[in-house]
Amino acid sequence: MHCPFCGEADTKVIDSRLVAEGDQVRRRRECLSCRERFTTFESAELVMPRVVKQDGTRQPFDEEKLRSGLMKALEKRPVSIEEIEASLNRIKFRLRATGEREIKSMYLGEEVMIELRQLDKVAYVRFASVYRSFQDINEFKEEIERLSASSGEDPVDVAKALTDTKPPKGRA
Repeated sequence: MHCPFCGEADTKVIDSRLVAEGDQVRRRRECLSCRERFTTFESAELVMPRVVKQDGTRQPFDEEKLRSGLMKALEKRPVSIEEIEASLNRIKFRLRATGEREIKSMYLGEEVMIELRQLDKVAYVRFASVYRSFQDINEFKEEIERLSASSGEDPVDVAKALTDTKPPKGRA
């Protein structure tokens, strides 16, 4: 590491500590030339895979776009910001864990659906309706029945939860 004071290439580490809950290493360094001391932080560089869209185009992973999609599905639902952030982190962890440099957007969408299914069933059906391009009410009904069967809930209760949510102001 070059000294930020004199530019010398030779520095030595005089102290190292874990910080940020073990996600970073803080190092105190001393320049061997000018004897100035400075602090550096080291953390792992975790590269997210690129997303391959259905039309074949490739885009960098966009965490804000992912967050926005989750927030839209969870709009006016009783889910805390902490739960949403935890879900985002789990999705990102699973994407990195694939070890792939590129992932298909379909895979990313399925990961989002896994998290939404755990967070809120209404948000899950909202997202699924857009993600899977539901064309009519029967597709909603089939998805609700699948969701109910896997969770052991009454389909009527799930459907009622969907109809109890009010659309945002200005929408019909």
